Amino acid sequence: MTPEGQIALVEHYFAAVDAEDLDDILATLSSECAFSVETHGVQLKGHEEISGMFRRLWDGHKTVRHFDFVHVPDPTSSQIASRFSVENVEHDGRITAKSNCNFFEIEDGQFTSVRVYMTGKNTLESAER
Repeated sequence: MTPEGQIALVEHYFAAVDAEDLDDILATLSSECAFSVETHGVQLKGHEEISGMFRRLWDGHKTVRHFDFVHVPDPTSSQIASRFSVENVEHDGRITAKSNCNFFEIEDGQFTSVRVYMTGKNTLESAER
């Protein structure tokens, strides 16, 4: 995949997260994708566990938005790093701002691994609740 293709895949994924489009998110993830929030000890595997995490994210916030991306694609190793800002609007209208970095591994046009490094409180809660 080209650097432009890697960037497009990442931005498509985040657009789906912000739009709360679970089917579109899952289309970017391999069925056995490993998803971790490294800064908070969360380890998830596969569509079912990852889906639960996104449903909780959306239930816990009025809206989420990812923006101001800086991407470092590496097509040789099929990996891309993305730094970005996050704005979570809470149900009471408060805004929680974050600065995150994700590391993605890509195979056959889908993410096989997503590793999240997040500032502040974990907004991607563990699947085990």
